[in-house]
Amino acid sequence: MKWIAIAGSWRHTNSEIENQVREEARSLFALGDGLVSGGALGVDFFATDEALQVGVDANRLKIIIPSTFEIYSAHYFYRASEGVITHEQAESLISQLETVRSIGCLIEGDTQIIDKVAYFNRITQIIDLADELIAFHVNTTEGTQDTINKARAKGIEVKVFSYAIKIDRTKPCP
Repeated sequence: MKWIAIAGSWRHTNSEIENQVREEARSLFALGDGLVSGGALGVDFFATDEALQVGVDANRLKIIIPSTFEIYSAHYFYRASEGVITHEQAESLISQLETVRSIGCLIEGDTQIIDKVAYFNRITQIIDLADELIAFHVNTTEGTQDTINKARAKGIEVKVFSYAIKIDRTKPCP
């Protein structure tokens, strides 16, 4: 069994990206491989949701967050209070992570502060566990590029889907 990392944008996605993420996740499960991803909105959420929907064996799913579940949950509800994401998005993500945690697939970090450094360290953990990477690179974001760079430096296979999405800065992230 290989561990396939799926990573990409949390801020901006659309139905095309969601469908492609779900298709890639189903494909890797059909091959008997495992999924390793972060516990964020967007691409991570779609991949994890697909794993839960198809009933993937708990031994083939690893979701990594940079802190304890409690700190991470508080961080997402704070981001909702800032208007960066919606309250519904925060609730959906936390509910999904509760499910992942209950089946023993959540890997919690020890950072106390959720910031760019914490997320980039989480990316390192994901790539350390991965045998391959499937990246969904939207608007050439820095985080996804960091993931791609780390995977290439490790020498693992990298498959990149690139997208450009027009951003409406007057609304919270979709």
